[in-house]
Amino acid sequence: MGCAISGLAAKTDLGERNKGEDAAADGADAAALHPSEEQILMIKESWKVIRDDIAKAGIIMFVRLFETHPECKDVFFLFRHVEDLEKLRTSRELRAHGLRVMSFIEKSVARLDQLERLEALARELGKSHYHYNAPPKYFSYVGAEFICAVQPILKERWTAELEEAWKTMFQYVTSLMKQGYQEESSRQRHLTLSPKDRPEKSNTAL
Repeated sequence: MGCAISGLAAKTDLGERNKGEDAAADGADAAALHPSEEQILMIKESWKVIRDDIAKAGIIMFVRLFETHPECKDVFFLFRHVEDLEKLRTSRELRAHGLRVMSFIEKSVARLDQLERLEALARELGKSHYHYNAPPKYFSYVGAEFICAVQPILKERWTAELEEAWKTMFQYVTSLMKQGYQEESSRQRHLTLSPKDRPEKSNTAL
């Protein structure tokens, strides 16, 4: 249940899955990872406490992310050349980005019992990350660092069952984001095809 073990386990498990999922998304897998009703209730109750410290949690989450996966900084233009990670703790830009990510997590929590809305939200975010040049393997890292960041906030409320619930939610959401990323990747590849390489739908219709 400890943070280091939790983060490592989440990264290892999801990292192995990423090897097979980066090339293609699997909708059935996403459905299998959806949290149970009991887990949804646990997540929503814990979020009420986390919400009071979302700015702090967002900063801790990204500082930890850059510490454990420094290659992730390449995705962030503003932080790409920052060597002193302690300076990031007072960065207004990092605070703003952390709050945006926390806002997405909050929306995801609110939509856990509204699957169509949650799927649309996560897929769209995955598509936008294609244009940010943020590969799917990075998606899973955020969930692991979020779990480490919120444990001190929840204190004695944190349990092995709650940890599993949050892991399940992040696995579900990131699998949807990967689907959106792959959809946008395929769409962009189609757009770059020369006219002669594209399917001649108009000609066959005539």
